[in-house]
Amino acid sequence: MPHPTAPVTADDLDLAVRMAVATLREAPPRAWEAKAGSLEWDCWETVEHLSDDLFAYAAQLAPRTPPMDDEVPFVWESRRPGGPANAIHADRDAGPAGLLQVLDACGGMLSAVVRCTAPDVRAHHVFGAADAEGFAAMGIVEAVVHMYDLATGLGLPWEPPADLCARVLGRLFPDAPQDTDPWRTLLWATGRGDIPGRPRVTSWRWYGEPRR
Repeated sequence: MPHPTAPVTADDLDLAVRMAVATLREAPPRAWEAKAGSLEWDCWETVEHLSDDLFAYAAQLAPRTPPMDDEVPFVWESRRPGGPANAIHADRDAGPAGLLQVLDACGGMLSAVVRCTAPDVRAHHVFGAADAEGFAAMGIVEAVVHMYDLATGLGLPWEPPADLCARVLGRLFPDAPQDTDPWRTLLWATGRGDIPGRPRVTSWRWYGEPRR
């Protein structure tokens, strides 16, 4: 399936986050301490990490003059040895519903910033200075791939739309195969699965720089 040329949009990000939140609402209340797939974090920590990713991308793109050489200097810290280093942490007393509200809010922040950022604006990312479309695509990758980890840990079904995965692959993974299932290819490109005829990916990155 060739990668489409249609751009990745804030609406696509909204869809990915909305699907993630709706799926996570079905999680059993006692399942949040389970490991998230192959990660060393539990499912609660992984949702915090995903929320933090979305927040960080919004923060990176939002300044009047976005930084081009480093990240906006928020303090990222772990709550335990080996836990994710986040600026965003959910109040445990608010329970899973509060955690998902944090995720929804951070997704909304990024989509709002993407919508109001001019297409010629660039901001630093370690995988290449990106435009608003690039940050939207990065947010989608974080959402759908970490949802794969979470769905594994929580015992939930998860498969994002093929056309969404294909456009994200086209934007961030230009060397990925174009004739394979887009979702399986995105999992392969992020070191989480196999596709026939290709070696398993053990070290990966995306390319944030605009190519159009």
